[in-house]
Amino acid sequence: MHFDSRTITLEQLAKTIDHSLLQPQLTETEVVAGCELAARYHVASVCVKPCHVRLAAQALVDSDVLISTVVGFPHGSSTTQTKIAEARQALEDGAVELDMVMNFGELRSGQADYVADEIKAICDLAHARDAKVKVILENAYLTDEEKVLACRLCEAAGADWVKTSTGFAPTGATVEDIRLMRASVSEKVQVKAAHGVRTLAAALEMIDAGVTRMGATATATILDDFKRLRETGAEVTKAELSGGY
Repeated sequence: MHFDSRTITLEQLAKTIDHSLLQPQLTETEVVAGCELAARYHVASVCVKPCHVRLAAQALVDSDVLISTVVGFPHGSSTTQTKIAEARQALEDGAVELDMVMNFGELRSGQADYVADEIKAICDLAHARDAKVKVILENAYLTDEEKVLACRLCEAAGADWVKTSTGFAPTGATVEDIRLMRASVSEKVQVKAAHGVRTLAAALEMIDAGVTRMGATATATILDDFKRLRETGAEVTKAELSGGY
């Protein structure tokens, strides 16, 4: 699936967004409000903390918005068995997409088999329940060679997406990384950008680079700006329009 920023519709753009509700300080009231916003804009999913999966599932019971959550977040350093338990609980609570943090420290240590086996364990568990897995590489800490290796390990292990970042590292998604990741996996694997998609211009740039999903907190701004520009026939520029995750 590929989109073009020149022809993408509002509905298609909305379905590229995972509305992020991962800030550690969020209250249950704020999570429900975020779910309601996601439902109004018909985004692809809300990405919530594991403790809020059931809450989000209840808030979105009559909507077309999917429930996603994180596994091994944000550092990827939990043991494999801990990640499996976390993933199993999330699926039981109502999640249908898991954003799993790869153990990037082990990858940097040369433990490719460990990393691949862990990703496969989560993918096998999720796929047995018709859920999907996005593997977060945390590109801020990886060389280009390590990013390519990680992408290939993810595909071999059965990942549905490779994802740039958690949002908790010094840097996030870049167009260069998206292009590198897109070139490092086959068409069977999709690419997700996170941390840095703060404006409509940035979102459209990521789409043209090859993403099919983006994590964002500035969801309303991005989609409202898109609707306004489409209605007026104006062109989207690289200029910053607003801020967000």
